[in-house]
Amino acid sequence: MDPQSPGVGHAGYENVDGGAAARANARWWSTASAEYLAEHGEFLGAADFCWCPEGLREADAHLLGDLARLREARVLEVGCGAAQCSRWLVGQGVEVVATDVAAGMLARAAELDARTALTVPTVLADARDLPFGPESFDVVFTAFGALPFVPDAHRVHAEVARVLRPGGRWVFSVTHPVRWAFPDDPTAHGLTVNRSYFDRTPYVEVDASGEPLYAEYHRTFGDHVRDVVAAGLVIEDLVEPEWPTDNDNVWGGWGPVRGALVPGTIIVVTRRP
Repeated sequence: MDPQSPGVGHAGYENVDGGAAARANARWWSTASAEYLAEHGEFLGAADFCWCPEGLREADAHLLGDLARLREARVLEVGCGAAQCSRWLVGQGVEVVATDVAAGMLARAAELDARTALTVPTVLADARDLPFGPESFDVVFTAFGALPFVPDAHRVHAEVARVLRPGGRWVFSVTHPVRWAFPDDPTAHGLTVNRSYFDRTPYVEVDASGEPLYAEYHRTFGDHVRDVVAAGLVIEDLVEPEWPTDNDNVWGGWGPVRGALVPGTIIVVTRRP
């Protein structure tokens, strides 16, 4: 939910046409790509694999599996943004392809490729309609990509299951569902529940004519589990990173004040049987 879109008429929780919202999000991430990286690029790194605002790195967590095995696998990132995570994997000798629905983000990815001399193959694609054949990848992942920004996340899980090989792994990080019951405020003011956890009404920014500029969708723990299971996947682990005492980064509603008391992220590790 940051930075707020230019030209916002009003913002709040309201129902919105899902197709229009998904198209708006693609435009928003493309237009905001440079500003987003200016604000968060230092924390994310140009070629680093950060799962969440808590700062959990794949180098420490190994949620995709052992690096030696990853070097023998084919890996896909969906909702890659500027492909920092994939770029880290390339630097570790892993074969990876990265996709995003926002052309502006992939342009930023190309700039980081040039800066780091680490090239990530990228494809402009909607995570709900991946341009790859069945059983093309051994591992698929996303770090806060795609899932929060579409009204039909079950389609993403179904597509991932389709392109995964049997035994393949799908790992995704999203906003912790509990966080949606609190104001989007990283200070002590954000520690009082002001919404029902069960209210799935999306957060929406619209222009003066009522057209969506940006939307973000809440799903409960149960919603996430049902979507994964419906895609034929098996949940192997659920990670709720704690906020490190040495992390003073503030990122939208995330920060050390709330992070010490309220979880901000879940990372779900799944497998295709």
